[in-house]
Parts: sequence; C-alpha cells; structure tokens
Amino acid sequence: MSIFPFAWRKKIDPIFLLTVAIPTFLSILYFGFVASDVYVSESHFVVRSPDKQNSSALGALLKAPGVSVAGDEIYAVQQYVESRDALKALNRDGFVDRLISAPGLDPFARFYSFGWRETQEGKYRYFQHRVDVQNDTISSISTMKVRAYRAQDAYEMNKRLLDLGEALVNRLNNRSRQDLIRFSQEEVGSARKEAERTALALAAFRNRSGLVDPEQQAGIELQLISKLQDEFIAAKTQLLQLRAYTPENPQIPVLRTRIEGISAEIDREIAKVAGGGQSLASASVEYQRLVLESKFADRQLASAMTSLESARNDARRKQVYLERIVEPSVPDEPAEPKRLRNIFSTLVLGLVAWGVLSMLLAGLREHRD
Repeated sequence: MSIFPFAWRKKIDPIFLLTVAIPTFLSILYFGFVASDVYVSESHFVVRSPDKQNSSALGALLKAPGVSVAGDEIYAVQQYVESRDALKALNRDGFVDRLISAPGLDPFARFYSFGWRETQEGKYRYFQHRVDVQNDTISSISTMKVRAYRAQDAYEMNKRLLDLGEALVNRLNNRSRQDLIRFSQEEVGSARKEAERTALALAAFRNRSGLVDPEQQAGIELQLISKLQDEFIAAKTQLLQLRAYTPENPQIPVLRTRIEGISAEIDREIAKVAGGGQSLASASVEYQRLVLESKFADRQLASAMTSLESARNDARRKQVYLERIVEPSVPDEPAEPKRLRNIFSTLVLGLVAWGVLSMLLAGLREHRD
C-alpha cells in the first residue's frame, strides 16, 4: 500500500504544479466564485460648430452649408472627462467613493482593500481604468465607455461625464463670447474717444479762428475780390475817359480817391486769403487736417460699432455644442470579466511557462551529466 502513494508523488512534477495546476486552480476559484461582475455603459457623441463662411467661391462650392466638426473641442472634451478635474466634479457628492468602496465587491475590485491608503492620485489611477474615451478620426464620433460594478452605476457615471463634457463646451462658448464682445466693446470705446477728441479739436479751431469753414470763407472772399476788381477796372476806365475828354472835370479827384480805396481794399482781401500767418489759406490747411481726422475717426467708430453688433449676433448663436448621438446605455448583463477566457488564458500561459522551465532544467541536467 505504501508503494502507490510514493509512486503517485513521484509522478507529480513540482514545476507543473507551480506553473499550471495551482495558478489554474486559483484562476477557477477567483473568476468562478470571487470576481465581481463589471458592467459597461457606452455612449457616442460628437462636438460640432457652425460652418464659417468660405472666403473663395471654390471653397463655397466644395463645402455645403451647415455644421462642421470642432476638432480642438473634441480633444478638449476627451482630455477633460479623463482628468482629475472631472473626477473631482464627479465626486462632489461622494458618487465615486460609493462606487469604489461599495459592499459586496471582491477584495481586488475594492479601492481600499489590503490596507491601501486613500490618496487622490491612487483614486485618479483607479478612475482612469474605469473611463475610456476613443475618437474616430474618420467620422469624428467619440465613444465613451464607463465600467462599474452595477449597471445603474455605470449608466449614471456615463451620463454625468457627458453632462460635464457639455458643461465644458458651454464654458468654452461663454468665454469665447465674452472675449469677442469685450474686445469689440474696447474697440468701440477707443474709437468713440478718438471721435470725441477730433470733434473737440475741430470745435476749438473754429472758436479760436472765428471761422466755421475756411474754404467756404475763402470762396466768399474771392468773390468779393472779384467784385472789387470789377469796380476797380470800371473806375479806372472812367478816370481815363474823363482825363481824355474833360481834363478839368471835378470828378477826377473823386475817382482817383475811389480807385486808391478799392485798390487798398483788394490788397487787404487778398492778404486775408493768401497773406500767410493768419490767412485763410493757412487756416484751411489745419482745418482740412482736422476734418480728415474727424471723418476718419467717425468711420472707425462706425466700423467698430458694426463689429460690435456682429459680435453680439454671433454670441447669440451657439458656436460649439456637444451632440449626443447615442445616449448612455443601461447594460442588462456584465461585460467583464471574461471568466472562461481568463481561466483558459491562465492555463495556456501556465503550460507555456511549464514547457520553457522544463526544457531549461532538462538542458541543465544534460550539461551537468
């Protein structure tokens, strides 16, 4: 009777026992009776923005109107839902803590098992393994998968993360709108100040010079000079006629005095128009400069106000939005762990390890012999 147990013990390969039998038995025990079910909730979404106007006719022909994919915002949402900020926002009411420390979970699924310390970095690493966001570069559709140990928890966590992603997009929208309107308002304020400055400078010039419009005043002066010149020519012609026919005519001194007065008046009027210093020609140069500055400032103000109105109209429209293509699912059966596959994988890996170690030991024995 004692021979058979001894023979039986001799037939058992200790390497096979350590690499195949024991790991496979533990795998059957864990995945068959201990491992907690894992439910996966899946959702699909896309981040879109209104199409911008094409600058060329060819671009307008090649691209239909509607909406376009907002590439930067897609990655922003993806990075955010997997970030520490998302974990913090998700756990404001202790939601994540309840998930990872719920009763009934196997020791390897619970976050606080085996004396692990409760740290934020550890919790974040635990959270990263439960949330996965993948983006299809061809369709630009993002797929988010959330793993939890209860179907309702997986659904709720997926839904909350989608809400957080949509809130992020809204914050980006609001920031963009506020910056656009604020910049336009600053432009309007600057243009308004410049318009007021040029208007005050033009008014000060008019008060200082006593002229509303030097060009119009110069025109009036030129008309007056023309009339005086006509009178000067007429008086001089009359004087020549009197000297020729009636040299002793008493009107000759009167005409001579009148001619001298008209000539002096013409000189004074010409000096007003183009005499340098305070003349209308000098005033007209400064006036034209002030008028041009005032017109330019008014146009700048009108352009800035148009831009502000356009910015307000753009702000009324939602620039970027998160569209849910597939709402978060409520799984009715666990997707993980793959119990049979894991057991079979353990068996196969054990057999491979056993074969490799057996060949190494056989080689060592041959080498020793």
